Amino acid sequence: MIPYTYSLHKIDNTSDFGFDPNDYSRFKFGDDKVSQKFGRDLAKGFIADFLEDNLISEQIVVISSPYCFIPTATFAMKNAFVYELNHWLVENGRLVVQEAKVHRTITYKDDYGELSAEDRMKLIGNDSFHIDKGFLEDKILFFLDDIKITGSHERMILKMVKEYGLRNDIYMLYFAELVNHNIHPSIENHLNYHEVKSIFDLDSIVKSGNFCFNTRIVKYILNYDFNSFSLFIDRQTEDFITSLYNLALGNSYHTIECYSENLNFLKNYVINKNYKLI
Repeated sequence: MIPYTYSLHKIDNTSDFGFDPNDYSRFKFGDDKVSQKFGRDLAKGFIADFLEDNLISEQIVVISSPYCFIPTATFAMKNAFVYELNHWLVENGRLVVQEAKVHRTITYKDDYGELSAEDRMKLIGNDSFHIDKGFLEDKILFFLDDIKITGSHERMILKMVKEYGLRNDIYMLYFAELVNHNIHPSIENHLNYHEVKSIFDLDSIVKSGNFCFNTRIVKYILNYDFNSFSLFIDRQTEDFITSLYNLALGNSYHTIECYSENLNFLKNYVINKNYKLI
C-alpha cells in the first residue's frame, strides 16, 4: 500500500527553507503561537493543492505523530490543522474530522536530529507503535508530522499499518520535507536549535503566554548540566516546575539514569512545596 504524501515546504537548499527557521525552532520547543500558524498554513496548503480538486466524502481521521504520555510538537500543530480543515469541510458539506492516537513505546533517549538515515532506523527500529484498528475501519487516515528528513518515521508508521492489516487510504502530511538528499539529515538539528542555543533561551518561549509542553523541551531540560538547569528552574513558576515533574514521570523518565540528578531536584522541590502547604 503506497500512501499519498504531501509537504507544504520542500527543502532543497540550506539558505531558503520557505519558512523562518527561528519560528521552527520555537515551535519545536513549545511556542504554541507558531504551532497554530504552522497548522493553519499546512491545512490551507493541502486544501488548495489537493482537496479542492479531490474532495473526500468519507470520514477523515487525523493522527498526530506517535507519542507515549507527553505529546510531540506536532500535536500542537495538529490542533490548528484540524480547526482550519473543519472550517473548509463544513463549508463544503462534509463530515468534520475525527482524531486517533498512535501509542508509542520508546526505547531510546537520544536526539536523532543529527544522525544519518541508517542510524535513525537503528535507533527507532525497536520502538513499538499501537493504534485502535476497529475505530479506523472504512475511514481515510491523515498522518501528520512536522518534517520529513529521511522517512524513518514514515517507514515505522507503514510498518505498523502492515502489522495491523489496515486497508485504509492513507495520507502522510508534513509541514516540510527535505527533498535534496545531498543535504545531510543533520539539517534537522540546525533547524531545531536555530534559536535555542542554551537552556536560558527557553525563557522567552516559556514566559511568552503561548507555551505548551512537548517531549522535546522536557527531555532537553532534564538532560541539561545540573548547574545551568538549577539556575533555569529557579526562574520558573511553581506550576511550570510541577508540570515538568509530572510529565517526566508520565513518560517514565525516572528510569533514565542521565536524567536522575535533575529529576531528583524537581522531586525534592515538589515534595518540599507540598510539605510547606500542609
